[in-house]
Amino acid sequence: MDTSPLQHRPDALLLDFGGVVFQTRKRPEGRAESALHLHRVLARAGHHVAPERLRGSLDAGLAALKDWKNAAGRRRTPAELDHRTIWTDFLASDLDDRTREILAGSAADLLADMSPLISEHEVRPGIRELLDAARTLGVRAGIVSNAHSGRAHRRILGAAGLTDRFGVQVYSDEVGIRKPHPEMIALAARALGTVPERCWYVGDTQDRDVVAGRRAGTGAVILTRHHHTDTPPYPVRENADAVFDTPEGLVEPLLSSAPTEASVPEPRPTPEPRRIPVPHRIPAPRRAPAALLLDQGGVIALSTATPGAQRDFARSLATRLDRAGYATTTDSVLALVLAGRDRYRAWKATHPEDGPIPEITPRRFWSDMVGRDLPPRARAFLLAESSELMLEYARSKSHAVMRPGVREVLEFCAERGIPVGVVSNTVCGRAVREELDRFGVLQLVGAHVYSDELGRRKPDPATVHAATTALGVAAADCWFVGDKPWRDTAAAHRSGVGVSVVVRGGSASDEQIDAALTGPAELRPAHVIDEMGDLLGLWSEASPSGTSPTEVPRNRASLPSTP
Repeated sequence: MDTSPLQHRPDALLLDFGGVVFQTRKRPEGRAESALHLHRVLARAGHHVAPERLRGSLDAGLAALKDWKNAAGRRRTPAELDHRTIWTDFLASDLDDRTREILAGSAADLLADMSPLISEHEVRPGIRELLDAARTLGVRAGIVSNAHSGRAHRRILGAAGLTDRFGVQVYSDEVGIRKPHPEMIALAARALGTVPERCWYVGDTQDRDVVAGRRAGTGAVILTRHHHTDTPPYPVRENADAVFDTPEGLVEPLLSSAPTEASVPEPRPTPEPRRIPVPHRIPAPRRAPAALLLDQGGVIALSTATPGAQRDFARSLATRLDRAGYATTTDSVLALVLAGRDRYRAWKATHPEDGPIPEITPRRFWSDMVGRDLPPRARAFLLAESSELMLEYARSKSHAVMRPGVREVLEFCAERGIPVGVVSNTVCGRAVREELDRFGVLQLVGAHVYSDELGRRKPDPATVHAATTALGVAAADCWFVGDKPWRDTAAAHRSGVGVSVVVRGGSASDEQIDAALTGPAELRPAHVIDEMGDLLGLWSEASPSGTSPTEVPRNRASLPSTP
């Protein structure tokens, strides 16, 4: 075995997740527990599917996914499946439309929940010692892993106390490509301020890891044996530079490696794959209200800006950028984030609202808007960490409190079997779910449609269509409650919703709402209410769609508008 590449100390040590950092084992009861969890999620939307039926779909879908992953390993530059596709085309493809849409609407959450149920994870022998050696030598560490849930991997890494040992984490579901695509490794190298030629890449599979390392041109490709190391799905021409039974074997070669001096060439980024719009149809109208659709911000919750939390986020991000080798300050990062926010707002304004209305991806937000003027290495870091950064950014922007009357409305619906869906424009549906959970009402919501996960924004009717499909109702049978006539009411009308309602006290001012009542028909709600509890009064005397707009008597002051 030629070990000469290991004589040259790397700038960065890039590690696969499963099979290198962690030993994984399938849990015998994992799929049954996953099926039971899905059964409970579906039951929230009033859709009862036997756990045994769901288990059968999971078994078939996971088998098909395995075949797909093996086939993808033969491709030169494979793309990763998005979370929705994993459910609609694999794990739930043999279930009915309503069930598929419910699961697809919470695709990322469900995959994150399922990962620890399916497999156990234990830190492999030698990993902590290897990371200690890298730190002693000044060698940065990163993770490069194919994953259907990078979120789950980050949780597992955090539970093991290893998060701070890595300068960057690159997961296929978060960056949209998968190994053996060489850009997976190139992206991690850029984020750590180097190039693949000056990295060691450590994996456990020949068909994905060794091939990816060779295509990327890494300085050394190393294997640590795991389940599939010696049994690739098909013959592989490339060979590793070294093979060890566990990561323990790599500690001494790293400590014995000699430092090298060489200039680092400027890397060239790879463009993000183009998103293909999802087609939709408009259901035929009917009149009985049978489901409730709610916006989140301004309807379920009111938010107050938290500048202190935003600064704390900027400080944390500056620390991580420094760990990855890009020195900066809290003030500089905060200015970058605010500038990126402004660019995002300008980007939204460039899309006409008479056609499909796209939503930005976390990758583009952080790489192209926040990091637009940064050097490639910093932009690469932001792209690789974009999914997690978007959650932290969303958490830091504001503090939300649930509006009065929301719990009563949701409990009323639950008691009477009226399914509820949330349809919200947001850069982070994951943060919205966290808020609902914090409010104690997550279990009362049957379907979730968030623009960052769907790829479309209100007033695009595809947003409402996704919710009505998930809940198994026609749009004309629904009530939709929003706070912005130009977003929510317009989406309701374009999708054929039976009754549209605007609640005061959210983003729209009273003057804007009053103007909508006499403005274009598309922006004109059927009802305007002061508080969410007023819905219960409307339902006691619900009128069919097509009547003139009605405002609940304002026997209390409107809540103050939020910025």
